[in-house]
Amino acid sequence: MKDVVQAAVEVAKVAGAVALSHYQRHLEVARIIPERKGDGSPVSAADRAAEEAARGYLRKRFAADGIVGEELGEERGSSARRWCIDPIDGTKSFLAGVPLWGTLIALVEGEQVLAGAAYFPVTGELVAAGSGDELWAEGALGGVSQVAELAEATVLTTDARFPDALECVGPFNSLSAKARVARTWGDCYGYYMVATGRAELMTDGRLSVWDAACFLPIIEAAGGVFTDWTGERTFAGQGVIATNRALAGELRVALGVPPFALEKS
Repeated sequence: MKDVVQAAVEVAKVAGAVALSHYQRHLEVARIIPERKGDGSPVSAADRAAEEAARGYLRKRFAADGIVGEELGEERGSSARRWCIDPIDGTKSFLAGVPLWGTLIALVEGEQVLAGAAYFPVTGELVAAGSGDELWAEGALGGVSQVAELAEATVLTTDARFPDALECVGPFNSLSAKARVARTWGDCYGYYMVATGRAELMTDGRLSVWDAACFLPIIEAAGGVFTDWTGERTFAGQGVIATNRALAGELRVALGVPPFALEKS
């Protein structure tokens, strides 16, 4: 494992441990949060504490690198690299006592993701990879599925209403009707399921870089395909479509991704 991938794993576990220490404490009170982010999603003390723990780790070991996080904004560095932190991806799940939330860490330089790690503190599962690396997995076997028939596929999204990307509702609902299983409440765990062969598609219509970046090398290292909704290989585009390779083309066409863009992915 490359040093930066190992660092991403370590910082994910540091932040995840802090988040876990807040998990399911005063659950009924935690579900009613008076303070909210600009997009209306809930904020908890756990988000901030976990992100600060991650930042503290990174400041000591990678002082030249910049840091950008969901809760505490951006710190510019002197290098061209920056660490992306999502301390609790799936905050609504976290606050509801659902264990399928995670801590996401990525190291990015320009359009390249040098390292990505996704850690799930409640279940103890983790996946990580760097650019061109093999997948590192703890708690499950890594690797996308070999399912090649849409009728046998499991397709996932965080919220089938796609509140931030209404144009995705119709294509996803149409695809869901053809799949064997369609489920929601995915967040980061859905991408983990694709990377470990338990689902064939996970998609979201809108994601921030701290939500998406870590999964580009993870999905690719697992043997899958990672694009946005235009078919471009990017973590900073129009949402994310992560699939196994056997159904990559068919799933994207079903979602309305232009074939010419798919050919470039």
